[in-house]
Amino acid sequence: MAILDMNNSQPNQGLRCIVDIAKSFNKNIDYTIYDVRAKNELPDLSYDIYISSGGPGSPLEDGTWRQPYLELIQNLWDFNKKSTEEKKYVFLICYSFQVVCDYFQLGEIKRRKSTSFGILPIHKTKEGLKDKLLEGLDDPFYAVDSRDWQLIQPRLKVFKEHGASILSLEKIRTHVEYERAIMAVRFSEEFVGTQFHPEADPVGMYAHFTEDNNKQTVITNFGEAKYNDMMNKMDDEDKIIRTYTIILPKFILEVIHHHTPQLISQ
Repeated sequence: MAILDMNNSQPNQGLRCIVDIAKSFNKNIDYTIYDVRAKNELPDLSYDIYISSGGPGSPLEDGTWRQPYLELIQNLWDFNKKSTEEKKYVFLICYSFQVVCDYFQLGEIKRRKSTSFGILPIHKTKEGLKDKLLEGLDDPFYAVDSRDWQLIQPRLKVFKEHGASILSLEKIRTHVEYERAIMAVRFSEEFVGTQFHPEADPVGMYAHFTEDNNKQTVITNFGEAKYNDMMNKMDDEDKIIRTYTIILPKFILEVIHHHTPQLISQ
């Protein structure tokens, strides 16, 4: 597994969570971390799984990392188109999801009127209700959402040309007229991405946000009610605990099964 760190040297919980999930498969998977935005590090095509993290800033920024990163994504996509047996599996989270959706021209990447932050409901689409990635999750299900940007105004013709489908949308907001953001896309059988953070670990997050500095940052930026709501939902069994234990682990298991099916049957 190649873990693509898109955090640009900013402190975060997401990378730790991805690494923790990778470590839980240590009998079957070796992983290497690549610092894409800060050090222009990128893997070659020899890996089976590529997980690209969230990160801060504009997904439209034109950093020196961008073109090589997009070339990697294109090369992985082309590899899967040409290969009938061996496949490369890619999971894109938040910032990475936005960058790649923009690259494939699946819709408009726009800055939100205000930051979306918290443990929020996410609704499955008709395609999402039958997609294997979201099996085992309620409708709506809950996940950590933290973003200033969003994918809206899907270009359905482009989706059809790529064979892509929209799996989920953000919460229904009856009090505003804004278009609901796209929260998950299946680009292909091997490529999938989420606007939300399926890697968010409730135990680690709880410890992080009970620290005084982090608690005060949330309260200052979003209010005490938002902080209390997030902390109250943190350990609910039907919320991010379920999302954490299902989405990324299931994605990784599918790759293991694809390469070594006998391991699953044992």
